[in-house]
Amino acid sequence: MHPDAHAASAALAESFASQAIEAVRARGRFSVALTGGSGPVQAYRLLGSEPLRSRIPWEGVHLFWGDERCVPPGHTRSNFRMANEAFVSRVPIPPANVHRMRGELLPAEGAEAYARELAAFFGPGVPRFDLIHLGVGPDGHVASLFPFTDALHQRERTATTNLHLPLGEPRITLTMPVLNAAGRIELPVLGADKAEIAWKVLRGPIDPFRFPAQFLRPGDGEAVWVMDAAAASRLVGERVNG
Repeated sequence: MHPDAHAASAALAESFASQAIEAVRARGRFSVALTGGSGPVQAYRLLGSEPLRSRIPWEGVHLFWGDERCVPPGHTRSNFRMANEAFVSRVPIPPANVHRMRGELLPAEGAEAYARELAAFFGPGVPRFDLIHLGVGPDGHVASLFPFTDALHQRERTATTNLHLPLGEPRITLTMPVLNAAGRIELPVLGADKAEIAWKVLRGPIDPFRFPAQFLRPGDGEAVWVMDAAAASRLVGERVNG
């Protein structure tokens, strides 16, 4: 837990930088799936600013996305646009290393295209990202894996479509097996408005179809909640699930 959103964001950005440096040094590349929402924005801006901008070996960093709305990349609701404005366009990363979801395609076509891109990069089987960033929605969803939706049952595909029912908005999303194969998952959960869902996911009854974030159980990695004091206010002194 961090005292405020600025400290939590700085920790998230520093973790990205440290892992990128280590992975590129050891294996020549660092693969990360980014998230949308408001939680990572400040951290992403730090990645595009000094001193982190110059520390990170961008030539070996490969950026993917955990989910995307089915909109063009310049749309105000695009997760790609958010990250691009925050840091991607501000750092010397090779364009070929930016693997965005094609939200401008029909949803099924976009999901199939992303599955092919994942296979081309990672090879056959379930992709293993070095790092995945995930926000947690007020209903407990992660990526675009919403409560009680069919996508939560998907075990064969690496990327699939889903529908955000309150808005009727189609999405492309990584599937839960891909999330749980990551070497590390970091969840930026910031602000008092996240205190209730953080408590439900981490302290409440286990009901993962209702709170999909409870499905996060990396087999050979770890999931770390990067929280400020406001988001963690109901958890202080309590035992958490997992």
